[in-house]
Amino acid sequence: MRVTDLRIYPVKSLAGDPVDEVPVEPWGLAGDRRWGLVDEAGEKVTAREEHALLGLRAEQIDEDTIRIHDRDGDSILVDTPLGLGPVPVSHSRQGFANPADEDVNWWIQERVGRPLRLVWQEDPTVRRVSGAHGGQDGDVLSLADAGPLLLTTWTSLAQLREWVGPEWAGEDEAVSMTRFRPNVVIDGAEPFAEDGWPTVWLGEVEFRLGEPCDRCVITQIHPETLTTGREPIATLARHRKWDGKTWFGTRLIPLGTGVLRVGDEVRPGR
Repeated sequence: MRVTDLRIYPVKSLAGDPVDEVPVEPWGLAGDRRWGLVDEAGEKVTAREEHALLGLRAEQIDEDTIRIHDRDGDSILVDTPLGLGPVPVSHSRQGFANPADEDVNWWIQERVGRPLRLVWQEDPTVRRVSGAHGGQDGDVLSLADAGPLLLTTWTSLAQLREWVGPEWAGEDEAVSMTRFRPNVVIDGAEPFAEDGWPTVWLGEVEFRLGEPCDRCVITQIHPETLTTGREPIATLARHRKWDGKTWFGTRLIPLGTGVLRVGDEVRPGR
């Protein structure tokens, strides 16, 4: 088995940035979800509430800079905040984050249609992985929902597409991998074999399975039109539902650091 795709999402809930290689840090892939959006009260805002966020794309320029693109070809550079005091945010176990410059907030507001503030997680070691999501002492994460890194497999997606049926034939985005927002995609495993891996080596880095990933309404948003449909949740609910949730992909927790590359060998633990 091999790693076929790598992607980071510099801003939580914005479209991501494909990469050929990326360092693995204790809290996830370098540059992944270190930025997020909050409203004027500091409550986190994601694409669950604002589908328009998926129409923006964040690109990692260097360690200190990202660029946010809209679909009209406009973009804005965003630097790591310096000299601005932290503001309260509602991300669980986070507490505070550093705000971006106000011109960035205005740029986003014009495209989303509501006041939002872009914030940066200065220290990812302050946010623990909850024990309810497979966390152990010392496990930390970015502003991601519940785990440092998400892995999916092409064979599991092929099985899901087969379950969905021929009514979606020819509509590539109906059940695309993009909807699941993975960091790592691999080939070659049996469908959903990843559910049962206690550990897995991706290239030179070993990971522990935190838990399978429960899926939300973001997967039902068409990545191009931003409209909402029934799939893939409707089909997952028939085949992959337990504990009142639907499941696709696995959340991984790094057991070390290194560099992850497209083409790396994948070796499940036993």
